[in-house]
Amino acid sequence: MTGRPEILFPLFAGIDTLPGVGPKTARLLANLHVATPKDLLLTLPEKGIDRAPVASIRDVDLPGMATVPVTVVRHMPARARGKPHRVEVEDAKTSWHLVYFRGRGLEDQLPVGERRVVSGRAELYDGVAQMPHPDHVLREGEPLPAYEPVYPLTQGLANRVMLKAVEGALKRVPDLPEWIDPGLLRERGWPAFADALRAAHVPGGPADLAATAPARQRLAYDELLAHQVTLALARGRERARPGIATEGDGRLRRRTADALAFTPTGAQQRAIEEIAAELGRT
Repeated sequence: MTGRPEILFPLFAGIDTLPGVGPKTARLLANLHVATPKDLLLTLPEKGIDRAPVASIRDVDLPGMATVPVTVVRHMPARARGKPHRVEVEDAKTSWHLVYFRGRGLEDQLPVGERRVVSGRAELYDGVAQMPHPDHVLREGEPLPAYEPVYPLTQGLANRVMLKAVEGALKRVPDLPEWIDPGLLRERGWPAFADALRAAHVPGGPADLAATAPARQRLAYDELLAHQVTLALARGRERARPGIATEGDGRLRRRTADALAFTPTGAQQRAIEEIAAELGRT
């Protein structure tokens, strides 16, 4: 049987078949050499962001990342061109500000009196905590990973787009027969291939991003094994091809032998004859 197994077709479809990936995003992903869901799955996160929620911005060492449930208190539109639109919010202990330099549609996204969960980098400004352009603004109950993986990006490509696309790609990973030796798998404590991919893309903390993490070790071994198998198959195909016979009349061999300052031994002469015979075969 030749060709790619049908079970793998979804992983080799166009990248624009994944959720949230249109023509523009597909062009941006091409800058990262990502053209298929398979390519995306093999682009592992480089780092992560702790998104674990806290009750108040006071519980965070600023400047730093914060995820806080808040109530929207009021909007303070920019008073002059170039000034920010501020949104006063209140958490379990204090009030503080969300800051936007593009304020269009904020009253709809952050209605006064409603609850939201905001997550992003916070800092102090004139003694008041503020979070410029939060990474996430969610209704309570909407999912947000406690530890968010961060992928390699290119200009114009947001991490949230990568997260959504990766989520779609992971759903396409089939359960495949195991190709690693069972003894090695047990010895190293490695997960199955599909489980390793999911663990690598949904880390629980910094330890899961380390090169020593079982899931990443397993995937690295798969890459090395696949490379060696590919080389072995290529060598096998090359050896199976008929060669081109090269037969001579012996004139060059005699000239070379006459130019030698010694007489070849019997073993050397037999080696010369074996090489000539091999060259004459197809």
